[in-house]
Amino acid sequence: MTTLITREQLHAEIEAGVVTVVDALGGDYYAKQHLPGAIPLVEDDVADRASTLLPDRAAPIVTYCSNPACPNSQRVADKLTALGYTNVRKYREGIEDWAAAGLPTESGQLTG
Repeated sequence: MTTLITREQLHAEIEAGVVTVVDALGGDYYAKQHLPGAIPLVEDDVADRASTLLPDRAAPIVTYCSNPACPNSQRVADKLTALGYTNVRKYREGIEDWAAAGLPTESGQLTG
């Protein structure tokens, strides 16, 4: 099972710029609202896009989706781990918890 990270820990790591956050919802969900600096990466795209989006397999990565009932973040974390990523954690509570706590979010598509 993937190691979990709390909202407080994740917020501190985002503020410090020491973590890559992966939005496992993607698409319209990502465009509507995502965690600051998050990159969209859904389960079906991990094999094809992970090495480009996440070139450092030892870098700290946190996956998340909407809430604890959403399986996407665990599925993406599992695929990343299977590809050799060694520092993958999951924010189980997801963006619903983050937004409910009044923490900042971003919207719009990833460019570039």
